Amino acid sequence: MVTFFRNLAFSYAFLAIFLSAGIGVFLGVESFGINYGQVANNLPQPDKVLELLSTLNLTKTRIYDTNPQILTSFSNSNIEIIVTVENEILSQLDDPQQALQWVNSRIVPYLPETKITGVQVGNEVFTDDDITLIEHLVPAVVNIHNALAQLGYSNIKVSTPSSLAVLDQSYPPSAGSFKSEISGIMYQFLNFLSSSKSPFWINAYPYFAYKDEPNGISLNYVMFNPNAGMVDPYTNLHYDNMLYAMVDAVSFAIAKMGFKGIEVRVSETGWPSKGDANEVGATPMNAATYNRNLLRRQMAGEGTPLNPRMRLEVYLFALFNEDLKPGPTSERNYGLFRPDESMTYNVGLSALATSSATTSSSSSISLASSGTKIKVKSLIIKFFFIIVLVT
Repeated sequence: MVTFFRNLAFSYAFLAIFLSAGIGVFLGVESFGINYGQVANNLPQPDKVLELLSTLNLTKTRIYDTNPQILTSFSNSNIEIIVTVENEILSQLDDPQQALQWVNSRIVPYLPETKITGVQVGNEVFTDDDITLIEHLVPAVVNIHNALAQLGYSNIKVSTPSSLAVLDQSYPPSAGSFKSEISGIMYQFLNFLSSSKSPFWINAYPYFAYKDEPNGISLNYVMFNPNAGMVDPYTNLHYDNMLYAMVDAVSFAIAKMGFKGIEVRVSETGWPSKGDANEVGATPMNAATYNRNLLRRQMAGEGTPLNPRMRLEVYLFALFNEDLKPGPTSERNYGLFRPDESMTYNVGLSALATSSATTSSSSSISLASSGTKIKVKSLIIKFFFIIVLVT
C-alpha cells in the first residue's frame, strides 16, 4: 500500500513540476493524439479521463466505438474525438438507410457539443480474419459519409485504419505496394479518399519488426535514437527511423495505384512496457524511450522524408493499460497510465519540457490553467500527507 501511494504521488508530482512552470505536458501539439481503449474492467470513469487529458493538454483522442458515456462526458470540452464503427456491424451499413439511422442515433445526438471530427469505419478490416468483412467496407464508408453530408456534417471525415500488413512490400519505402489480393477494393477505397479529401490511416508498430528480428534490426533505428539510418537506393531519401519509413512505404503504395494528394496519418503506434519471455524489447525503458522520442519529433512538427513539409499526424497507443485484452502480455501493457491514473513509466517529461524551449511558435504550445496547477498541487500535498501517515 505504501508503494502504491508513493508511486501515485510521484506521478502527480512529476506532472505538477511542469504544469507549475506554465508548460503543458504535451504542449498542445496539434498533430498528436492518443488512443483511449476500453477493453478493461478497472478504468476511470470518462469524466476522470477527461480531467487527465485536460491536465496533459491533450486535445485529440480516438475511441473504438461510440460509447455514449464518453461522448456525453466529453461535451463542451476542447477534446476532438474520432469514433469507430465496430467491425461486427459493417454488413448492416451496406444499406444507406441503416447507415443514416446509425449516424442519427450514434453521432447526431452529441453534436455540436462534443467535437466529433472523424468516423473510423471498422478497424484493420483489410487484414481481418473474417475475410467477408472487406466486401462491406467501401459501401459502409460511402454510406456513412453520405449520411453525414445529408445531415449537414460533411466536415466529419470518414475513413478506416489499416495494419501495415496491407503492404506486399515495404522495404525500401519506395518499393511500397499493396497486396494484390486486396488491390481491387483498395482502389475503390482510395478513390473515395481522394474524392472526399479524407486521410489514409495506418497502424504502424516498429516494435513488431524489432521483436521478430532483434538481431537484424537496429534498436536505435526503431527508437528514433541517433543512428546511421538507411538511404532508399531509388529515391536517395535518408531515413533515421522506421516509423517514417513505414509511413512513406504506404504513400508510395498509394501513388502506385494512381492517386496523389492522399495524406497518410498514423492511427496507432506505441511500444509495450511488458511482454512475455519471447517478446523481445518489451520493457519500461524501451517504451519510455520510444514514446519520448516520438513526442519530441511531434513537437518539432516533423514530416517524413517523402513529405517533409507536411506535419505527420500521430495517435499514440495507448492512454491506459487494458487488462482484458486477449493475446500475449504485451497487448495489455501499452498504456502510458495504469487504471489508477499513475504513470506506467517515466516518459521523460523533463526532456520534453527542455526541448520545448527550441520549438517554434507553429507547434501551438498551450499553457496549463492556474486552476489545473492548483488542483494537481493539492493532490500532491494530500498524497504525500498520506505517505507520511502510513510510513
